[in-house]
Amino acid sequence: MIHNTARFTVRPEHADDWPEIARAFTEATRAEPGCLWFHWSRDVDDPCQYLLLGAFREDAAADHVGSAHFQEAQRTLPAYLQQTPTILGVVVEDREWVELGEMRVPAEAT
Repeated sequence: MIHNTARFTVRPEHADDWPEIARAFTEATRAEPGCLWFHWSRDVDDPCQYLLLGAFREDAAADHVGSAHFQEAQRTLPAYLQQTPTILGVVVEDREWVELGEMRVPAEAT
């Protein structure tokens, strides 16, 4: 799978509204057959920073970038940003979630 982490710095006047601003893009991307997950997370220290965590089947990445909703996002979303987003993309062999053993919750706590 291809796993992307993208950092978006939203203009302060739009930071609280970013999830709604990006909603159509988010929902359309999540509906793609090759999308495994597509989640936004807001930085607790900088309310203008959002991370986008997305994973796609390797054969689906080109379809995502070529989609109408991606092209629409390219046209509309930059107006709400302070700077060009940055991205880290990696190909990951694992396809299933595994426990983070270093943070194991004791059985009596569950």
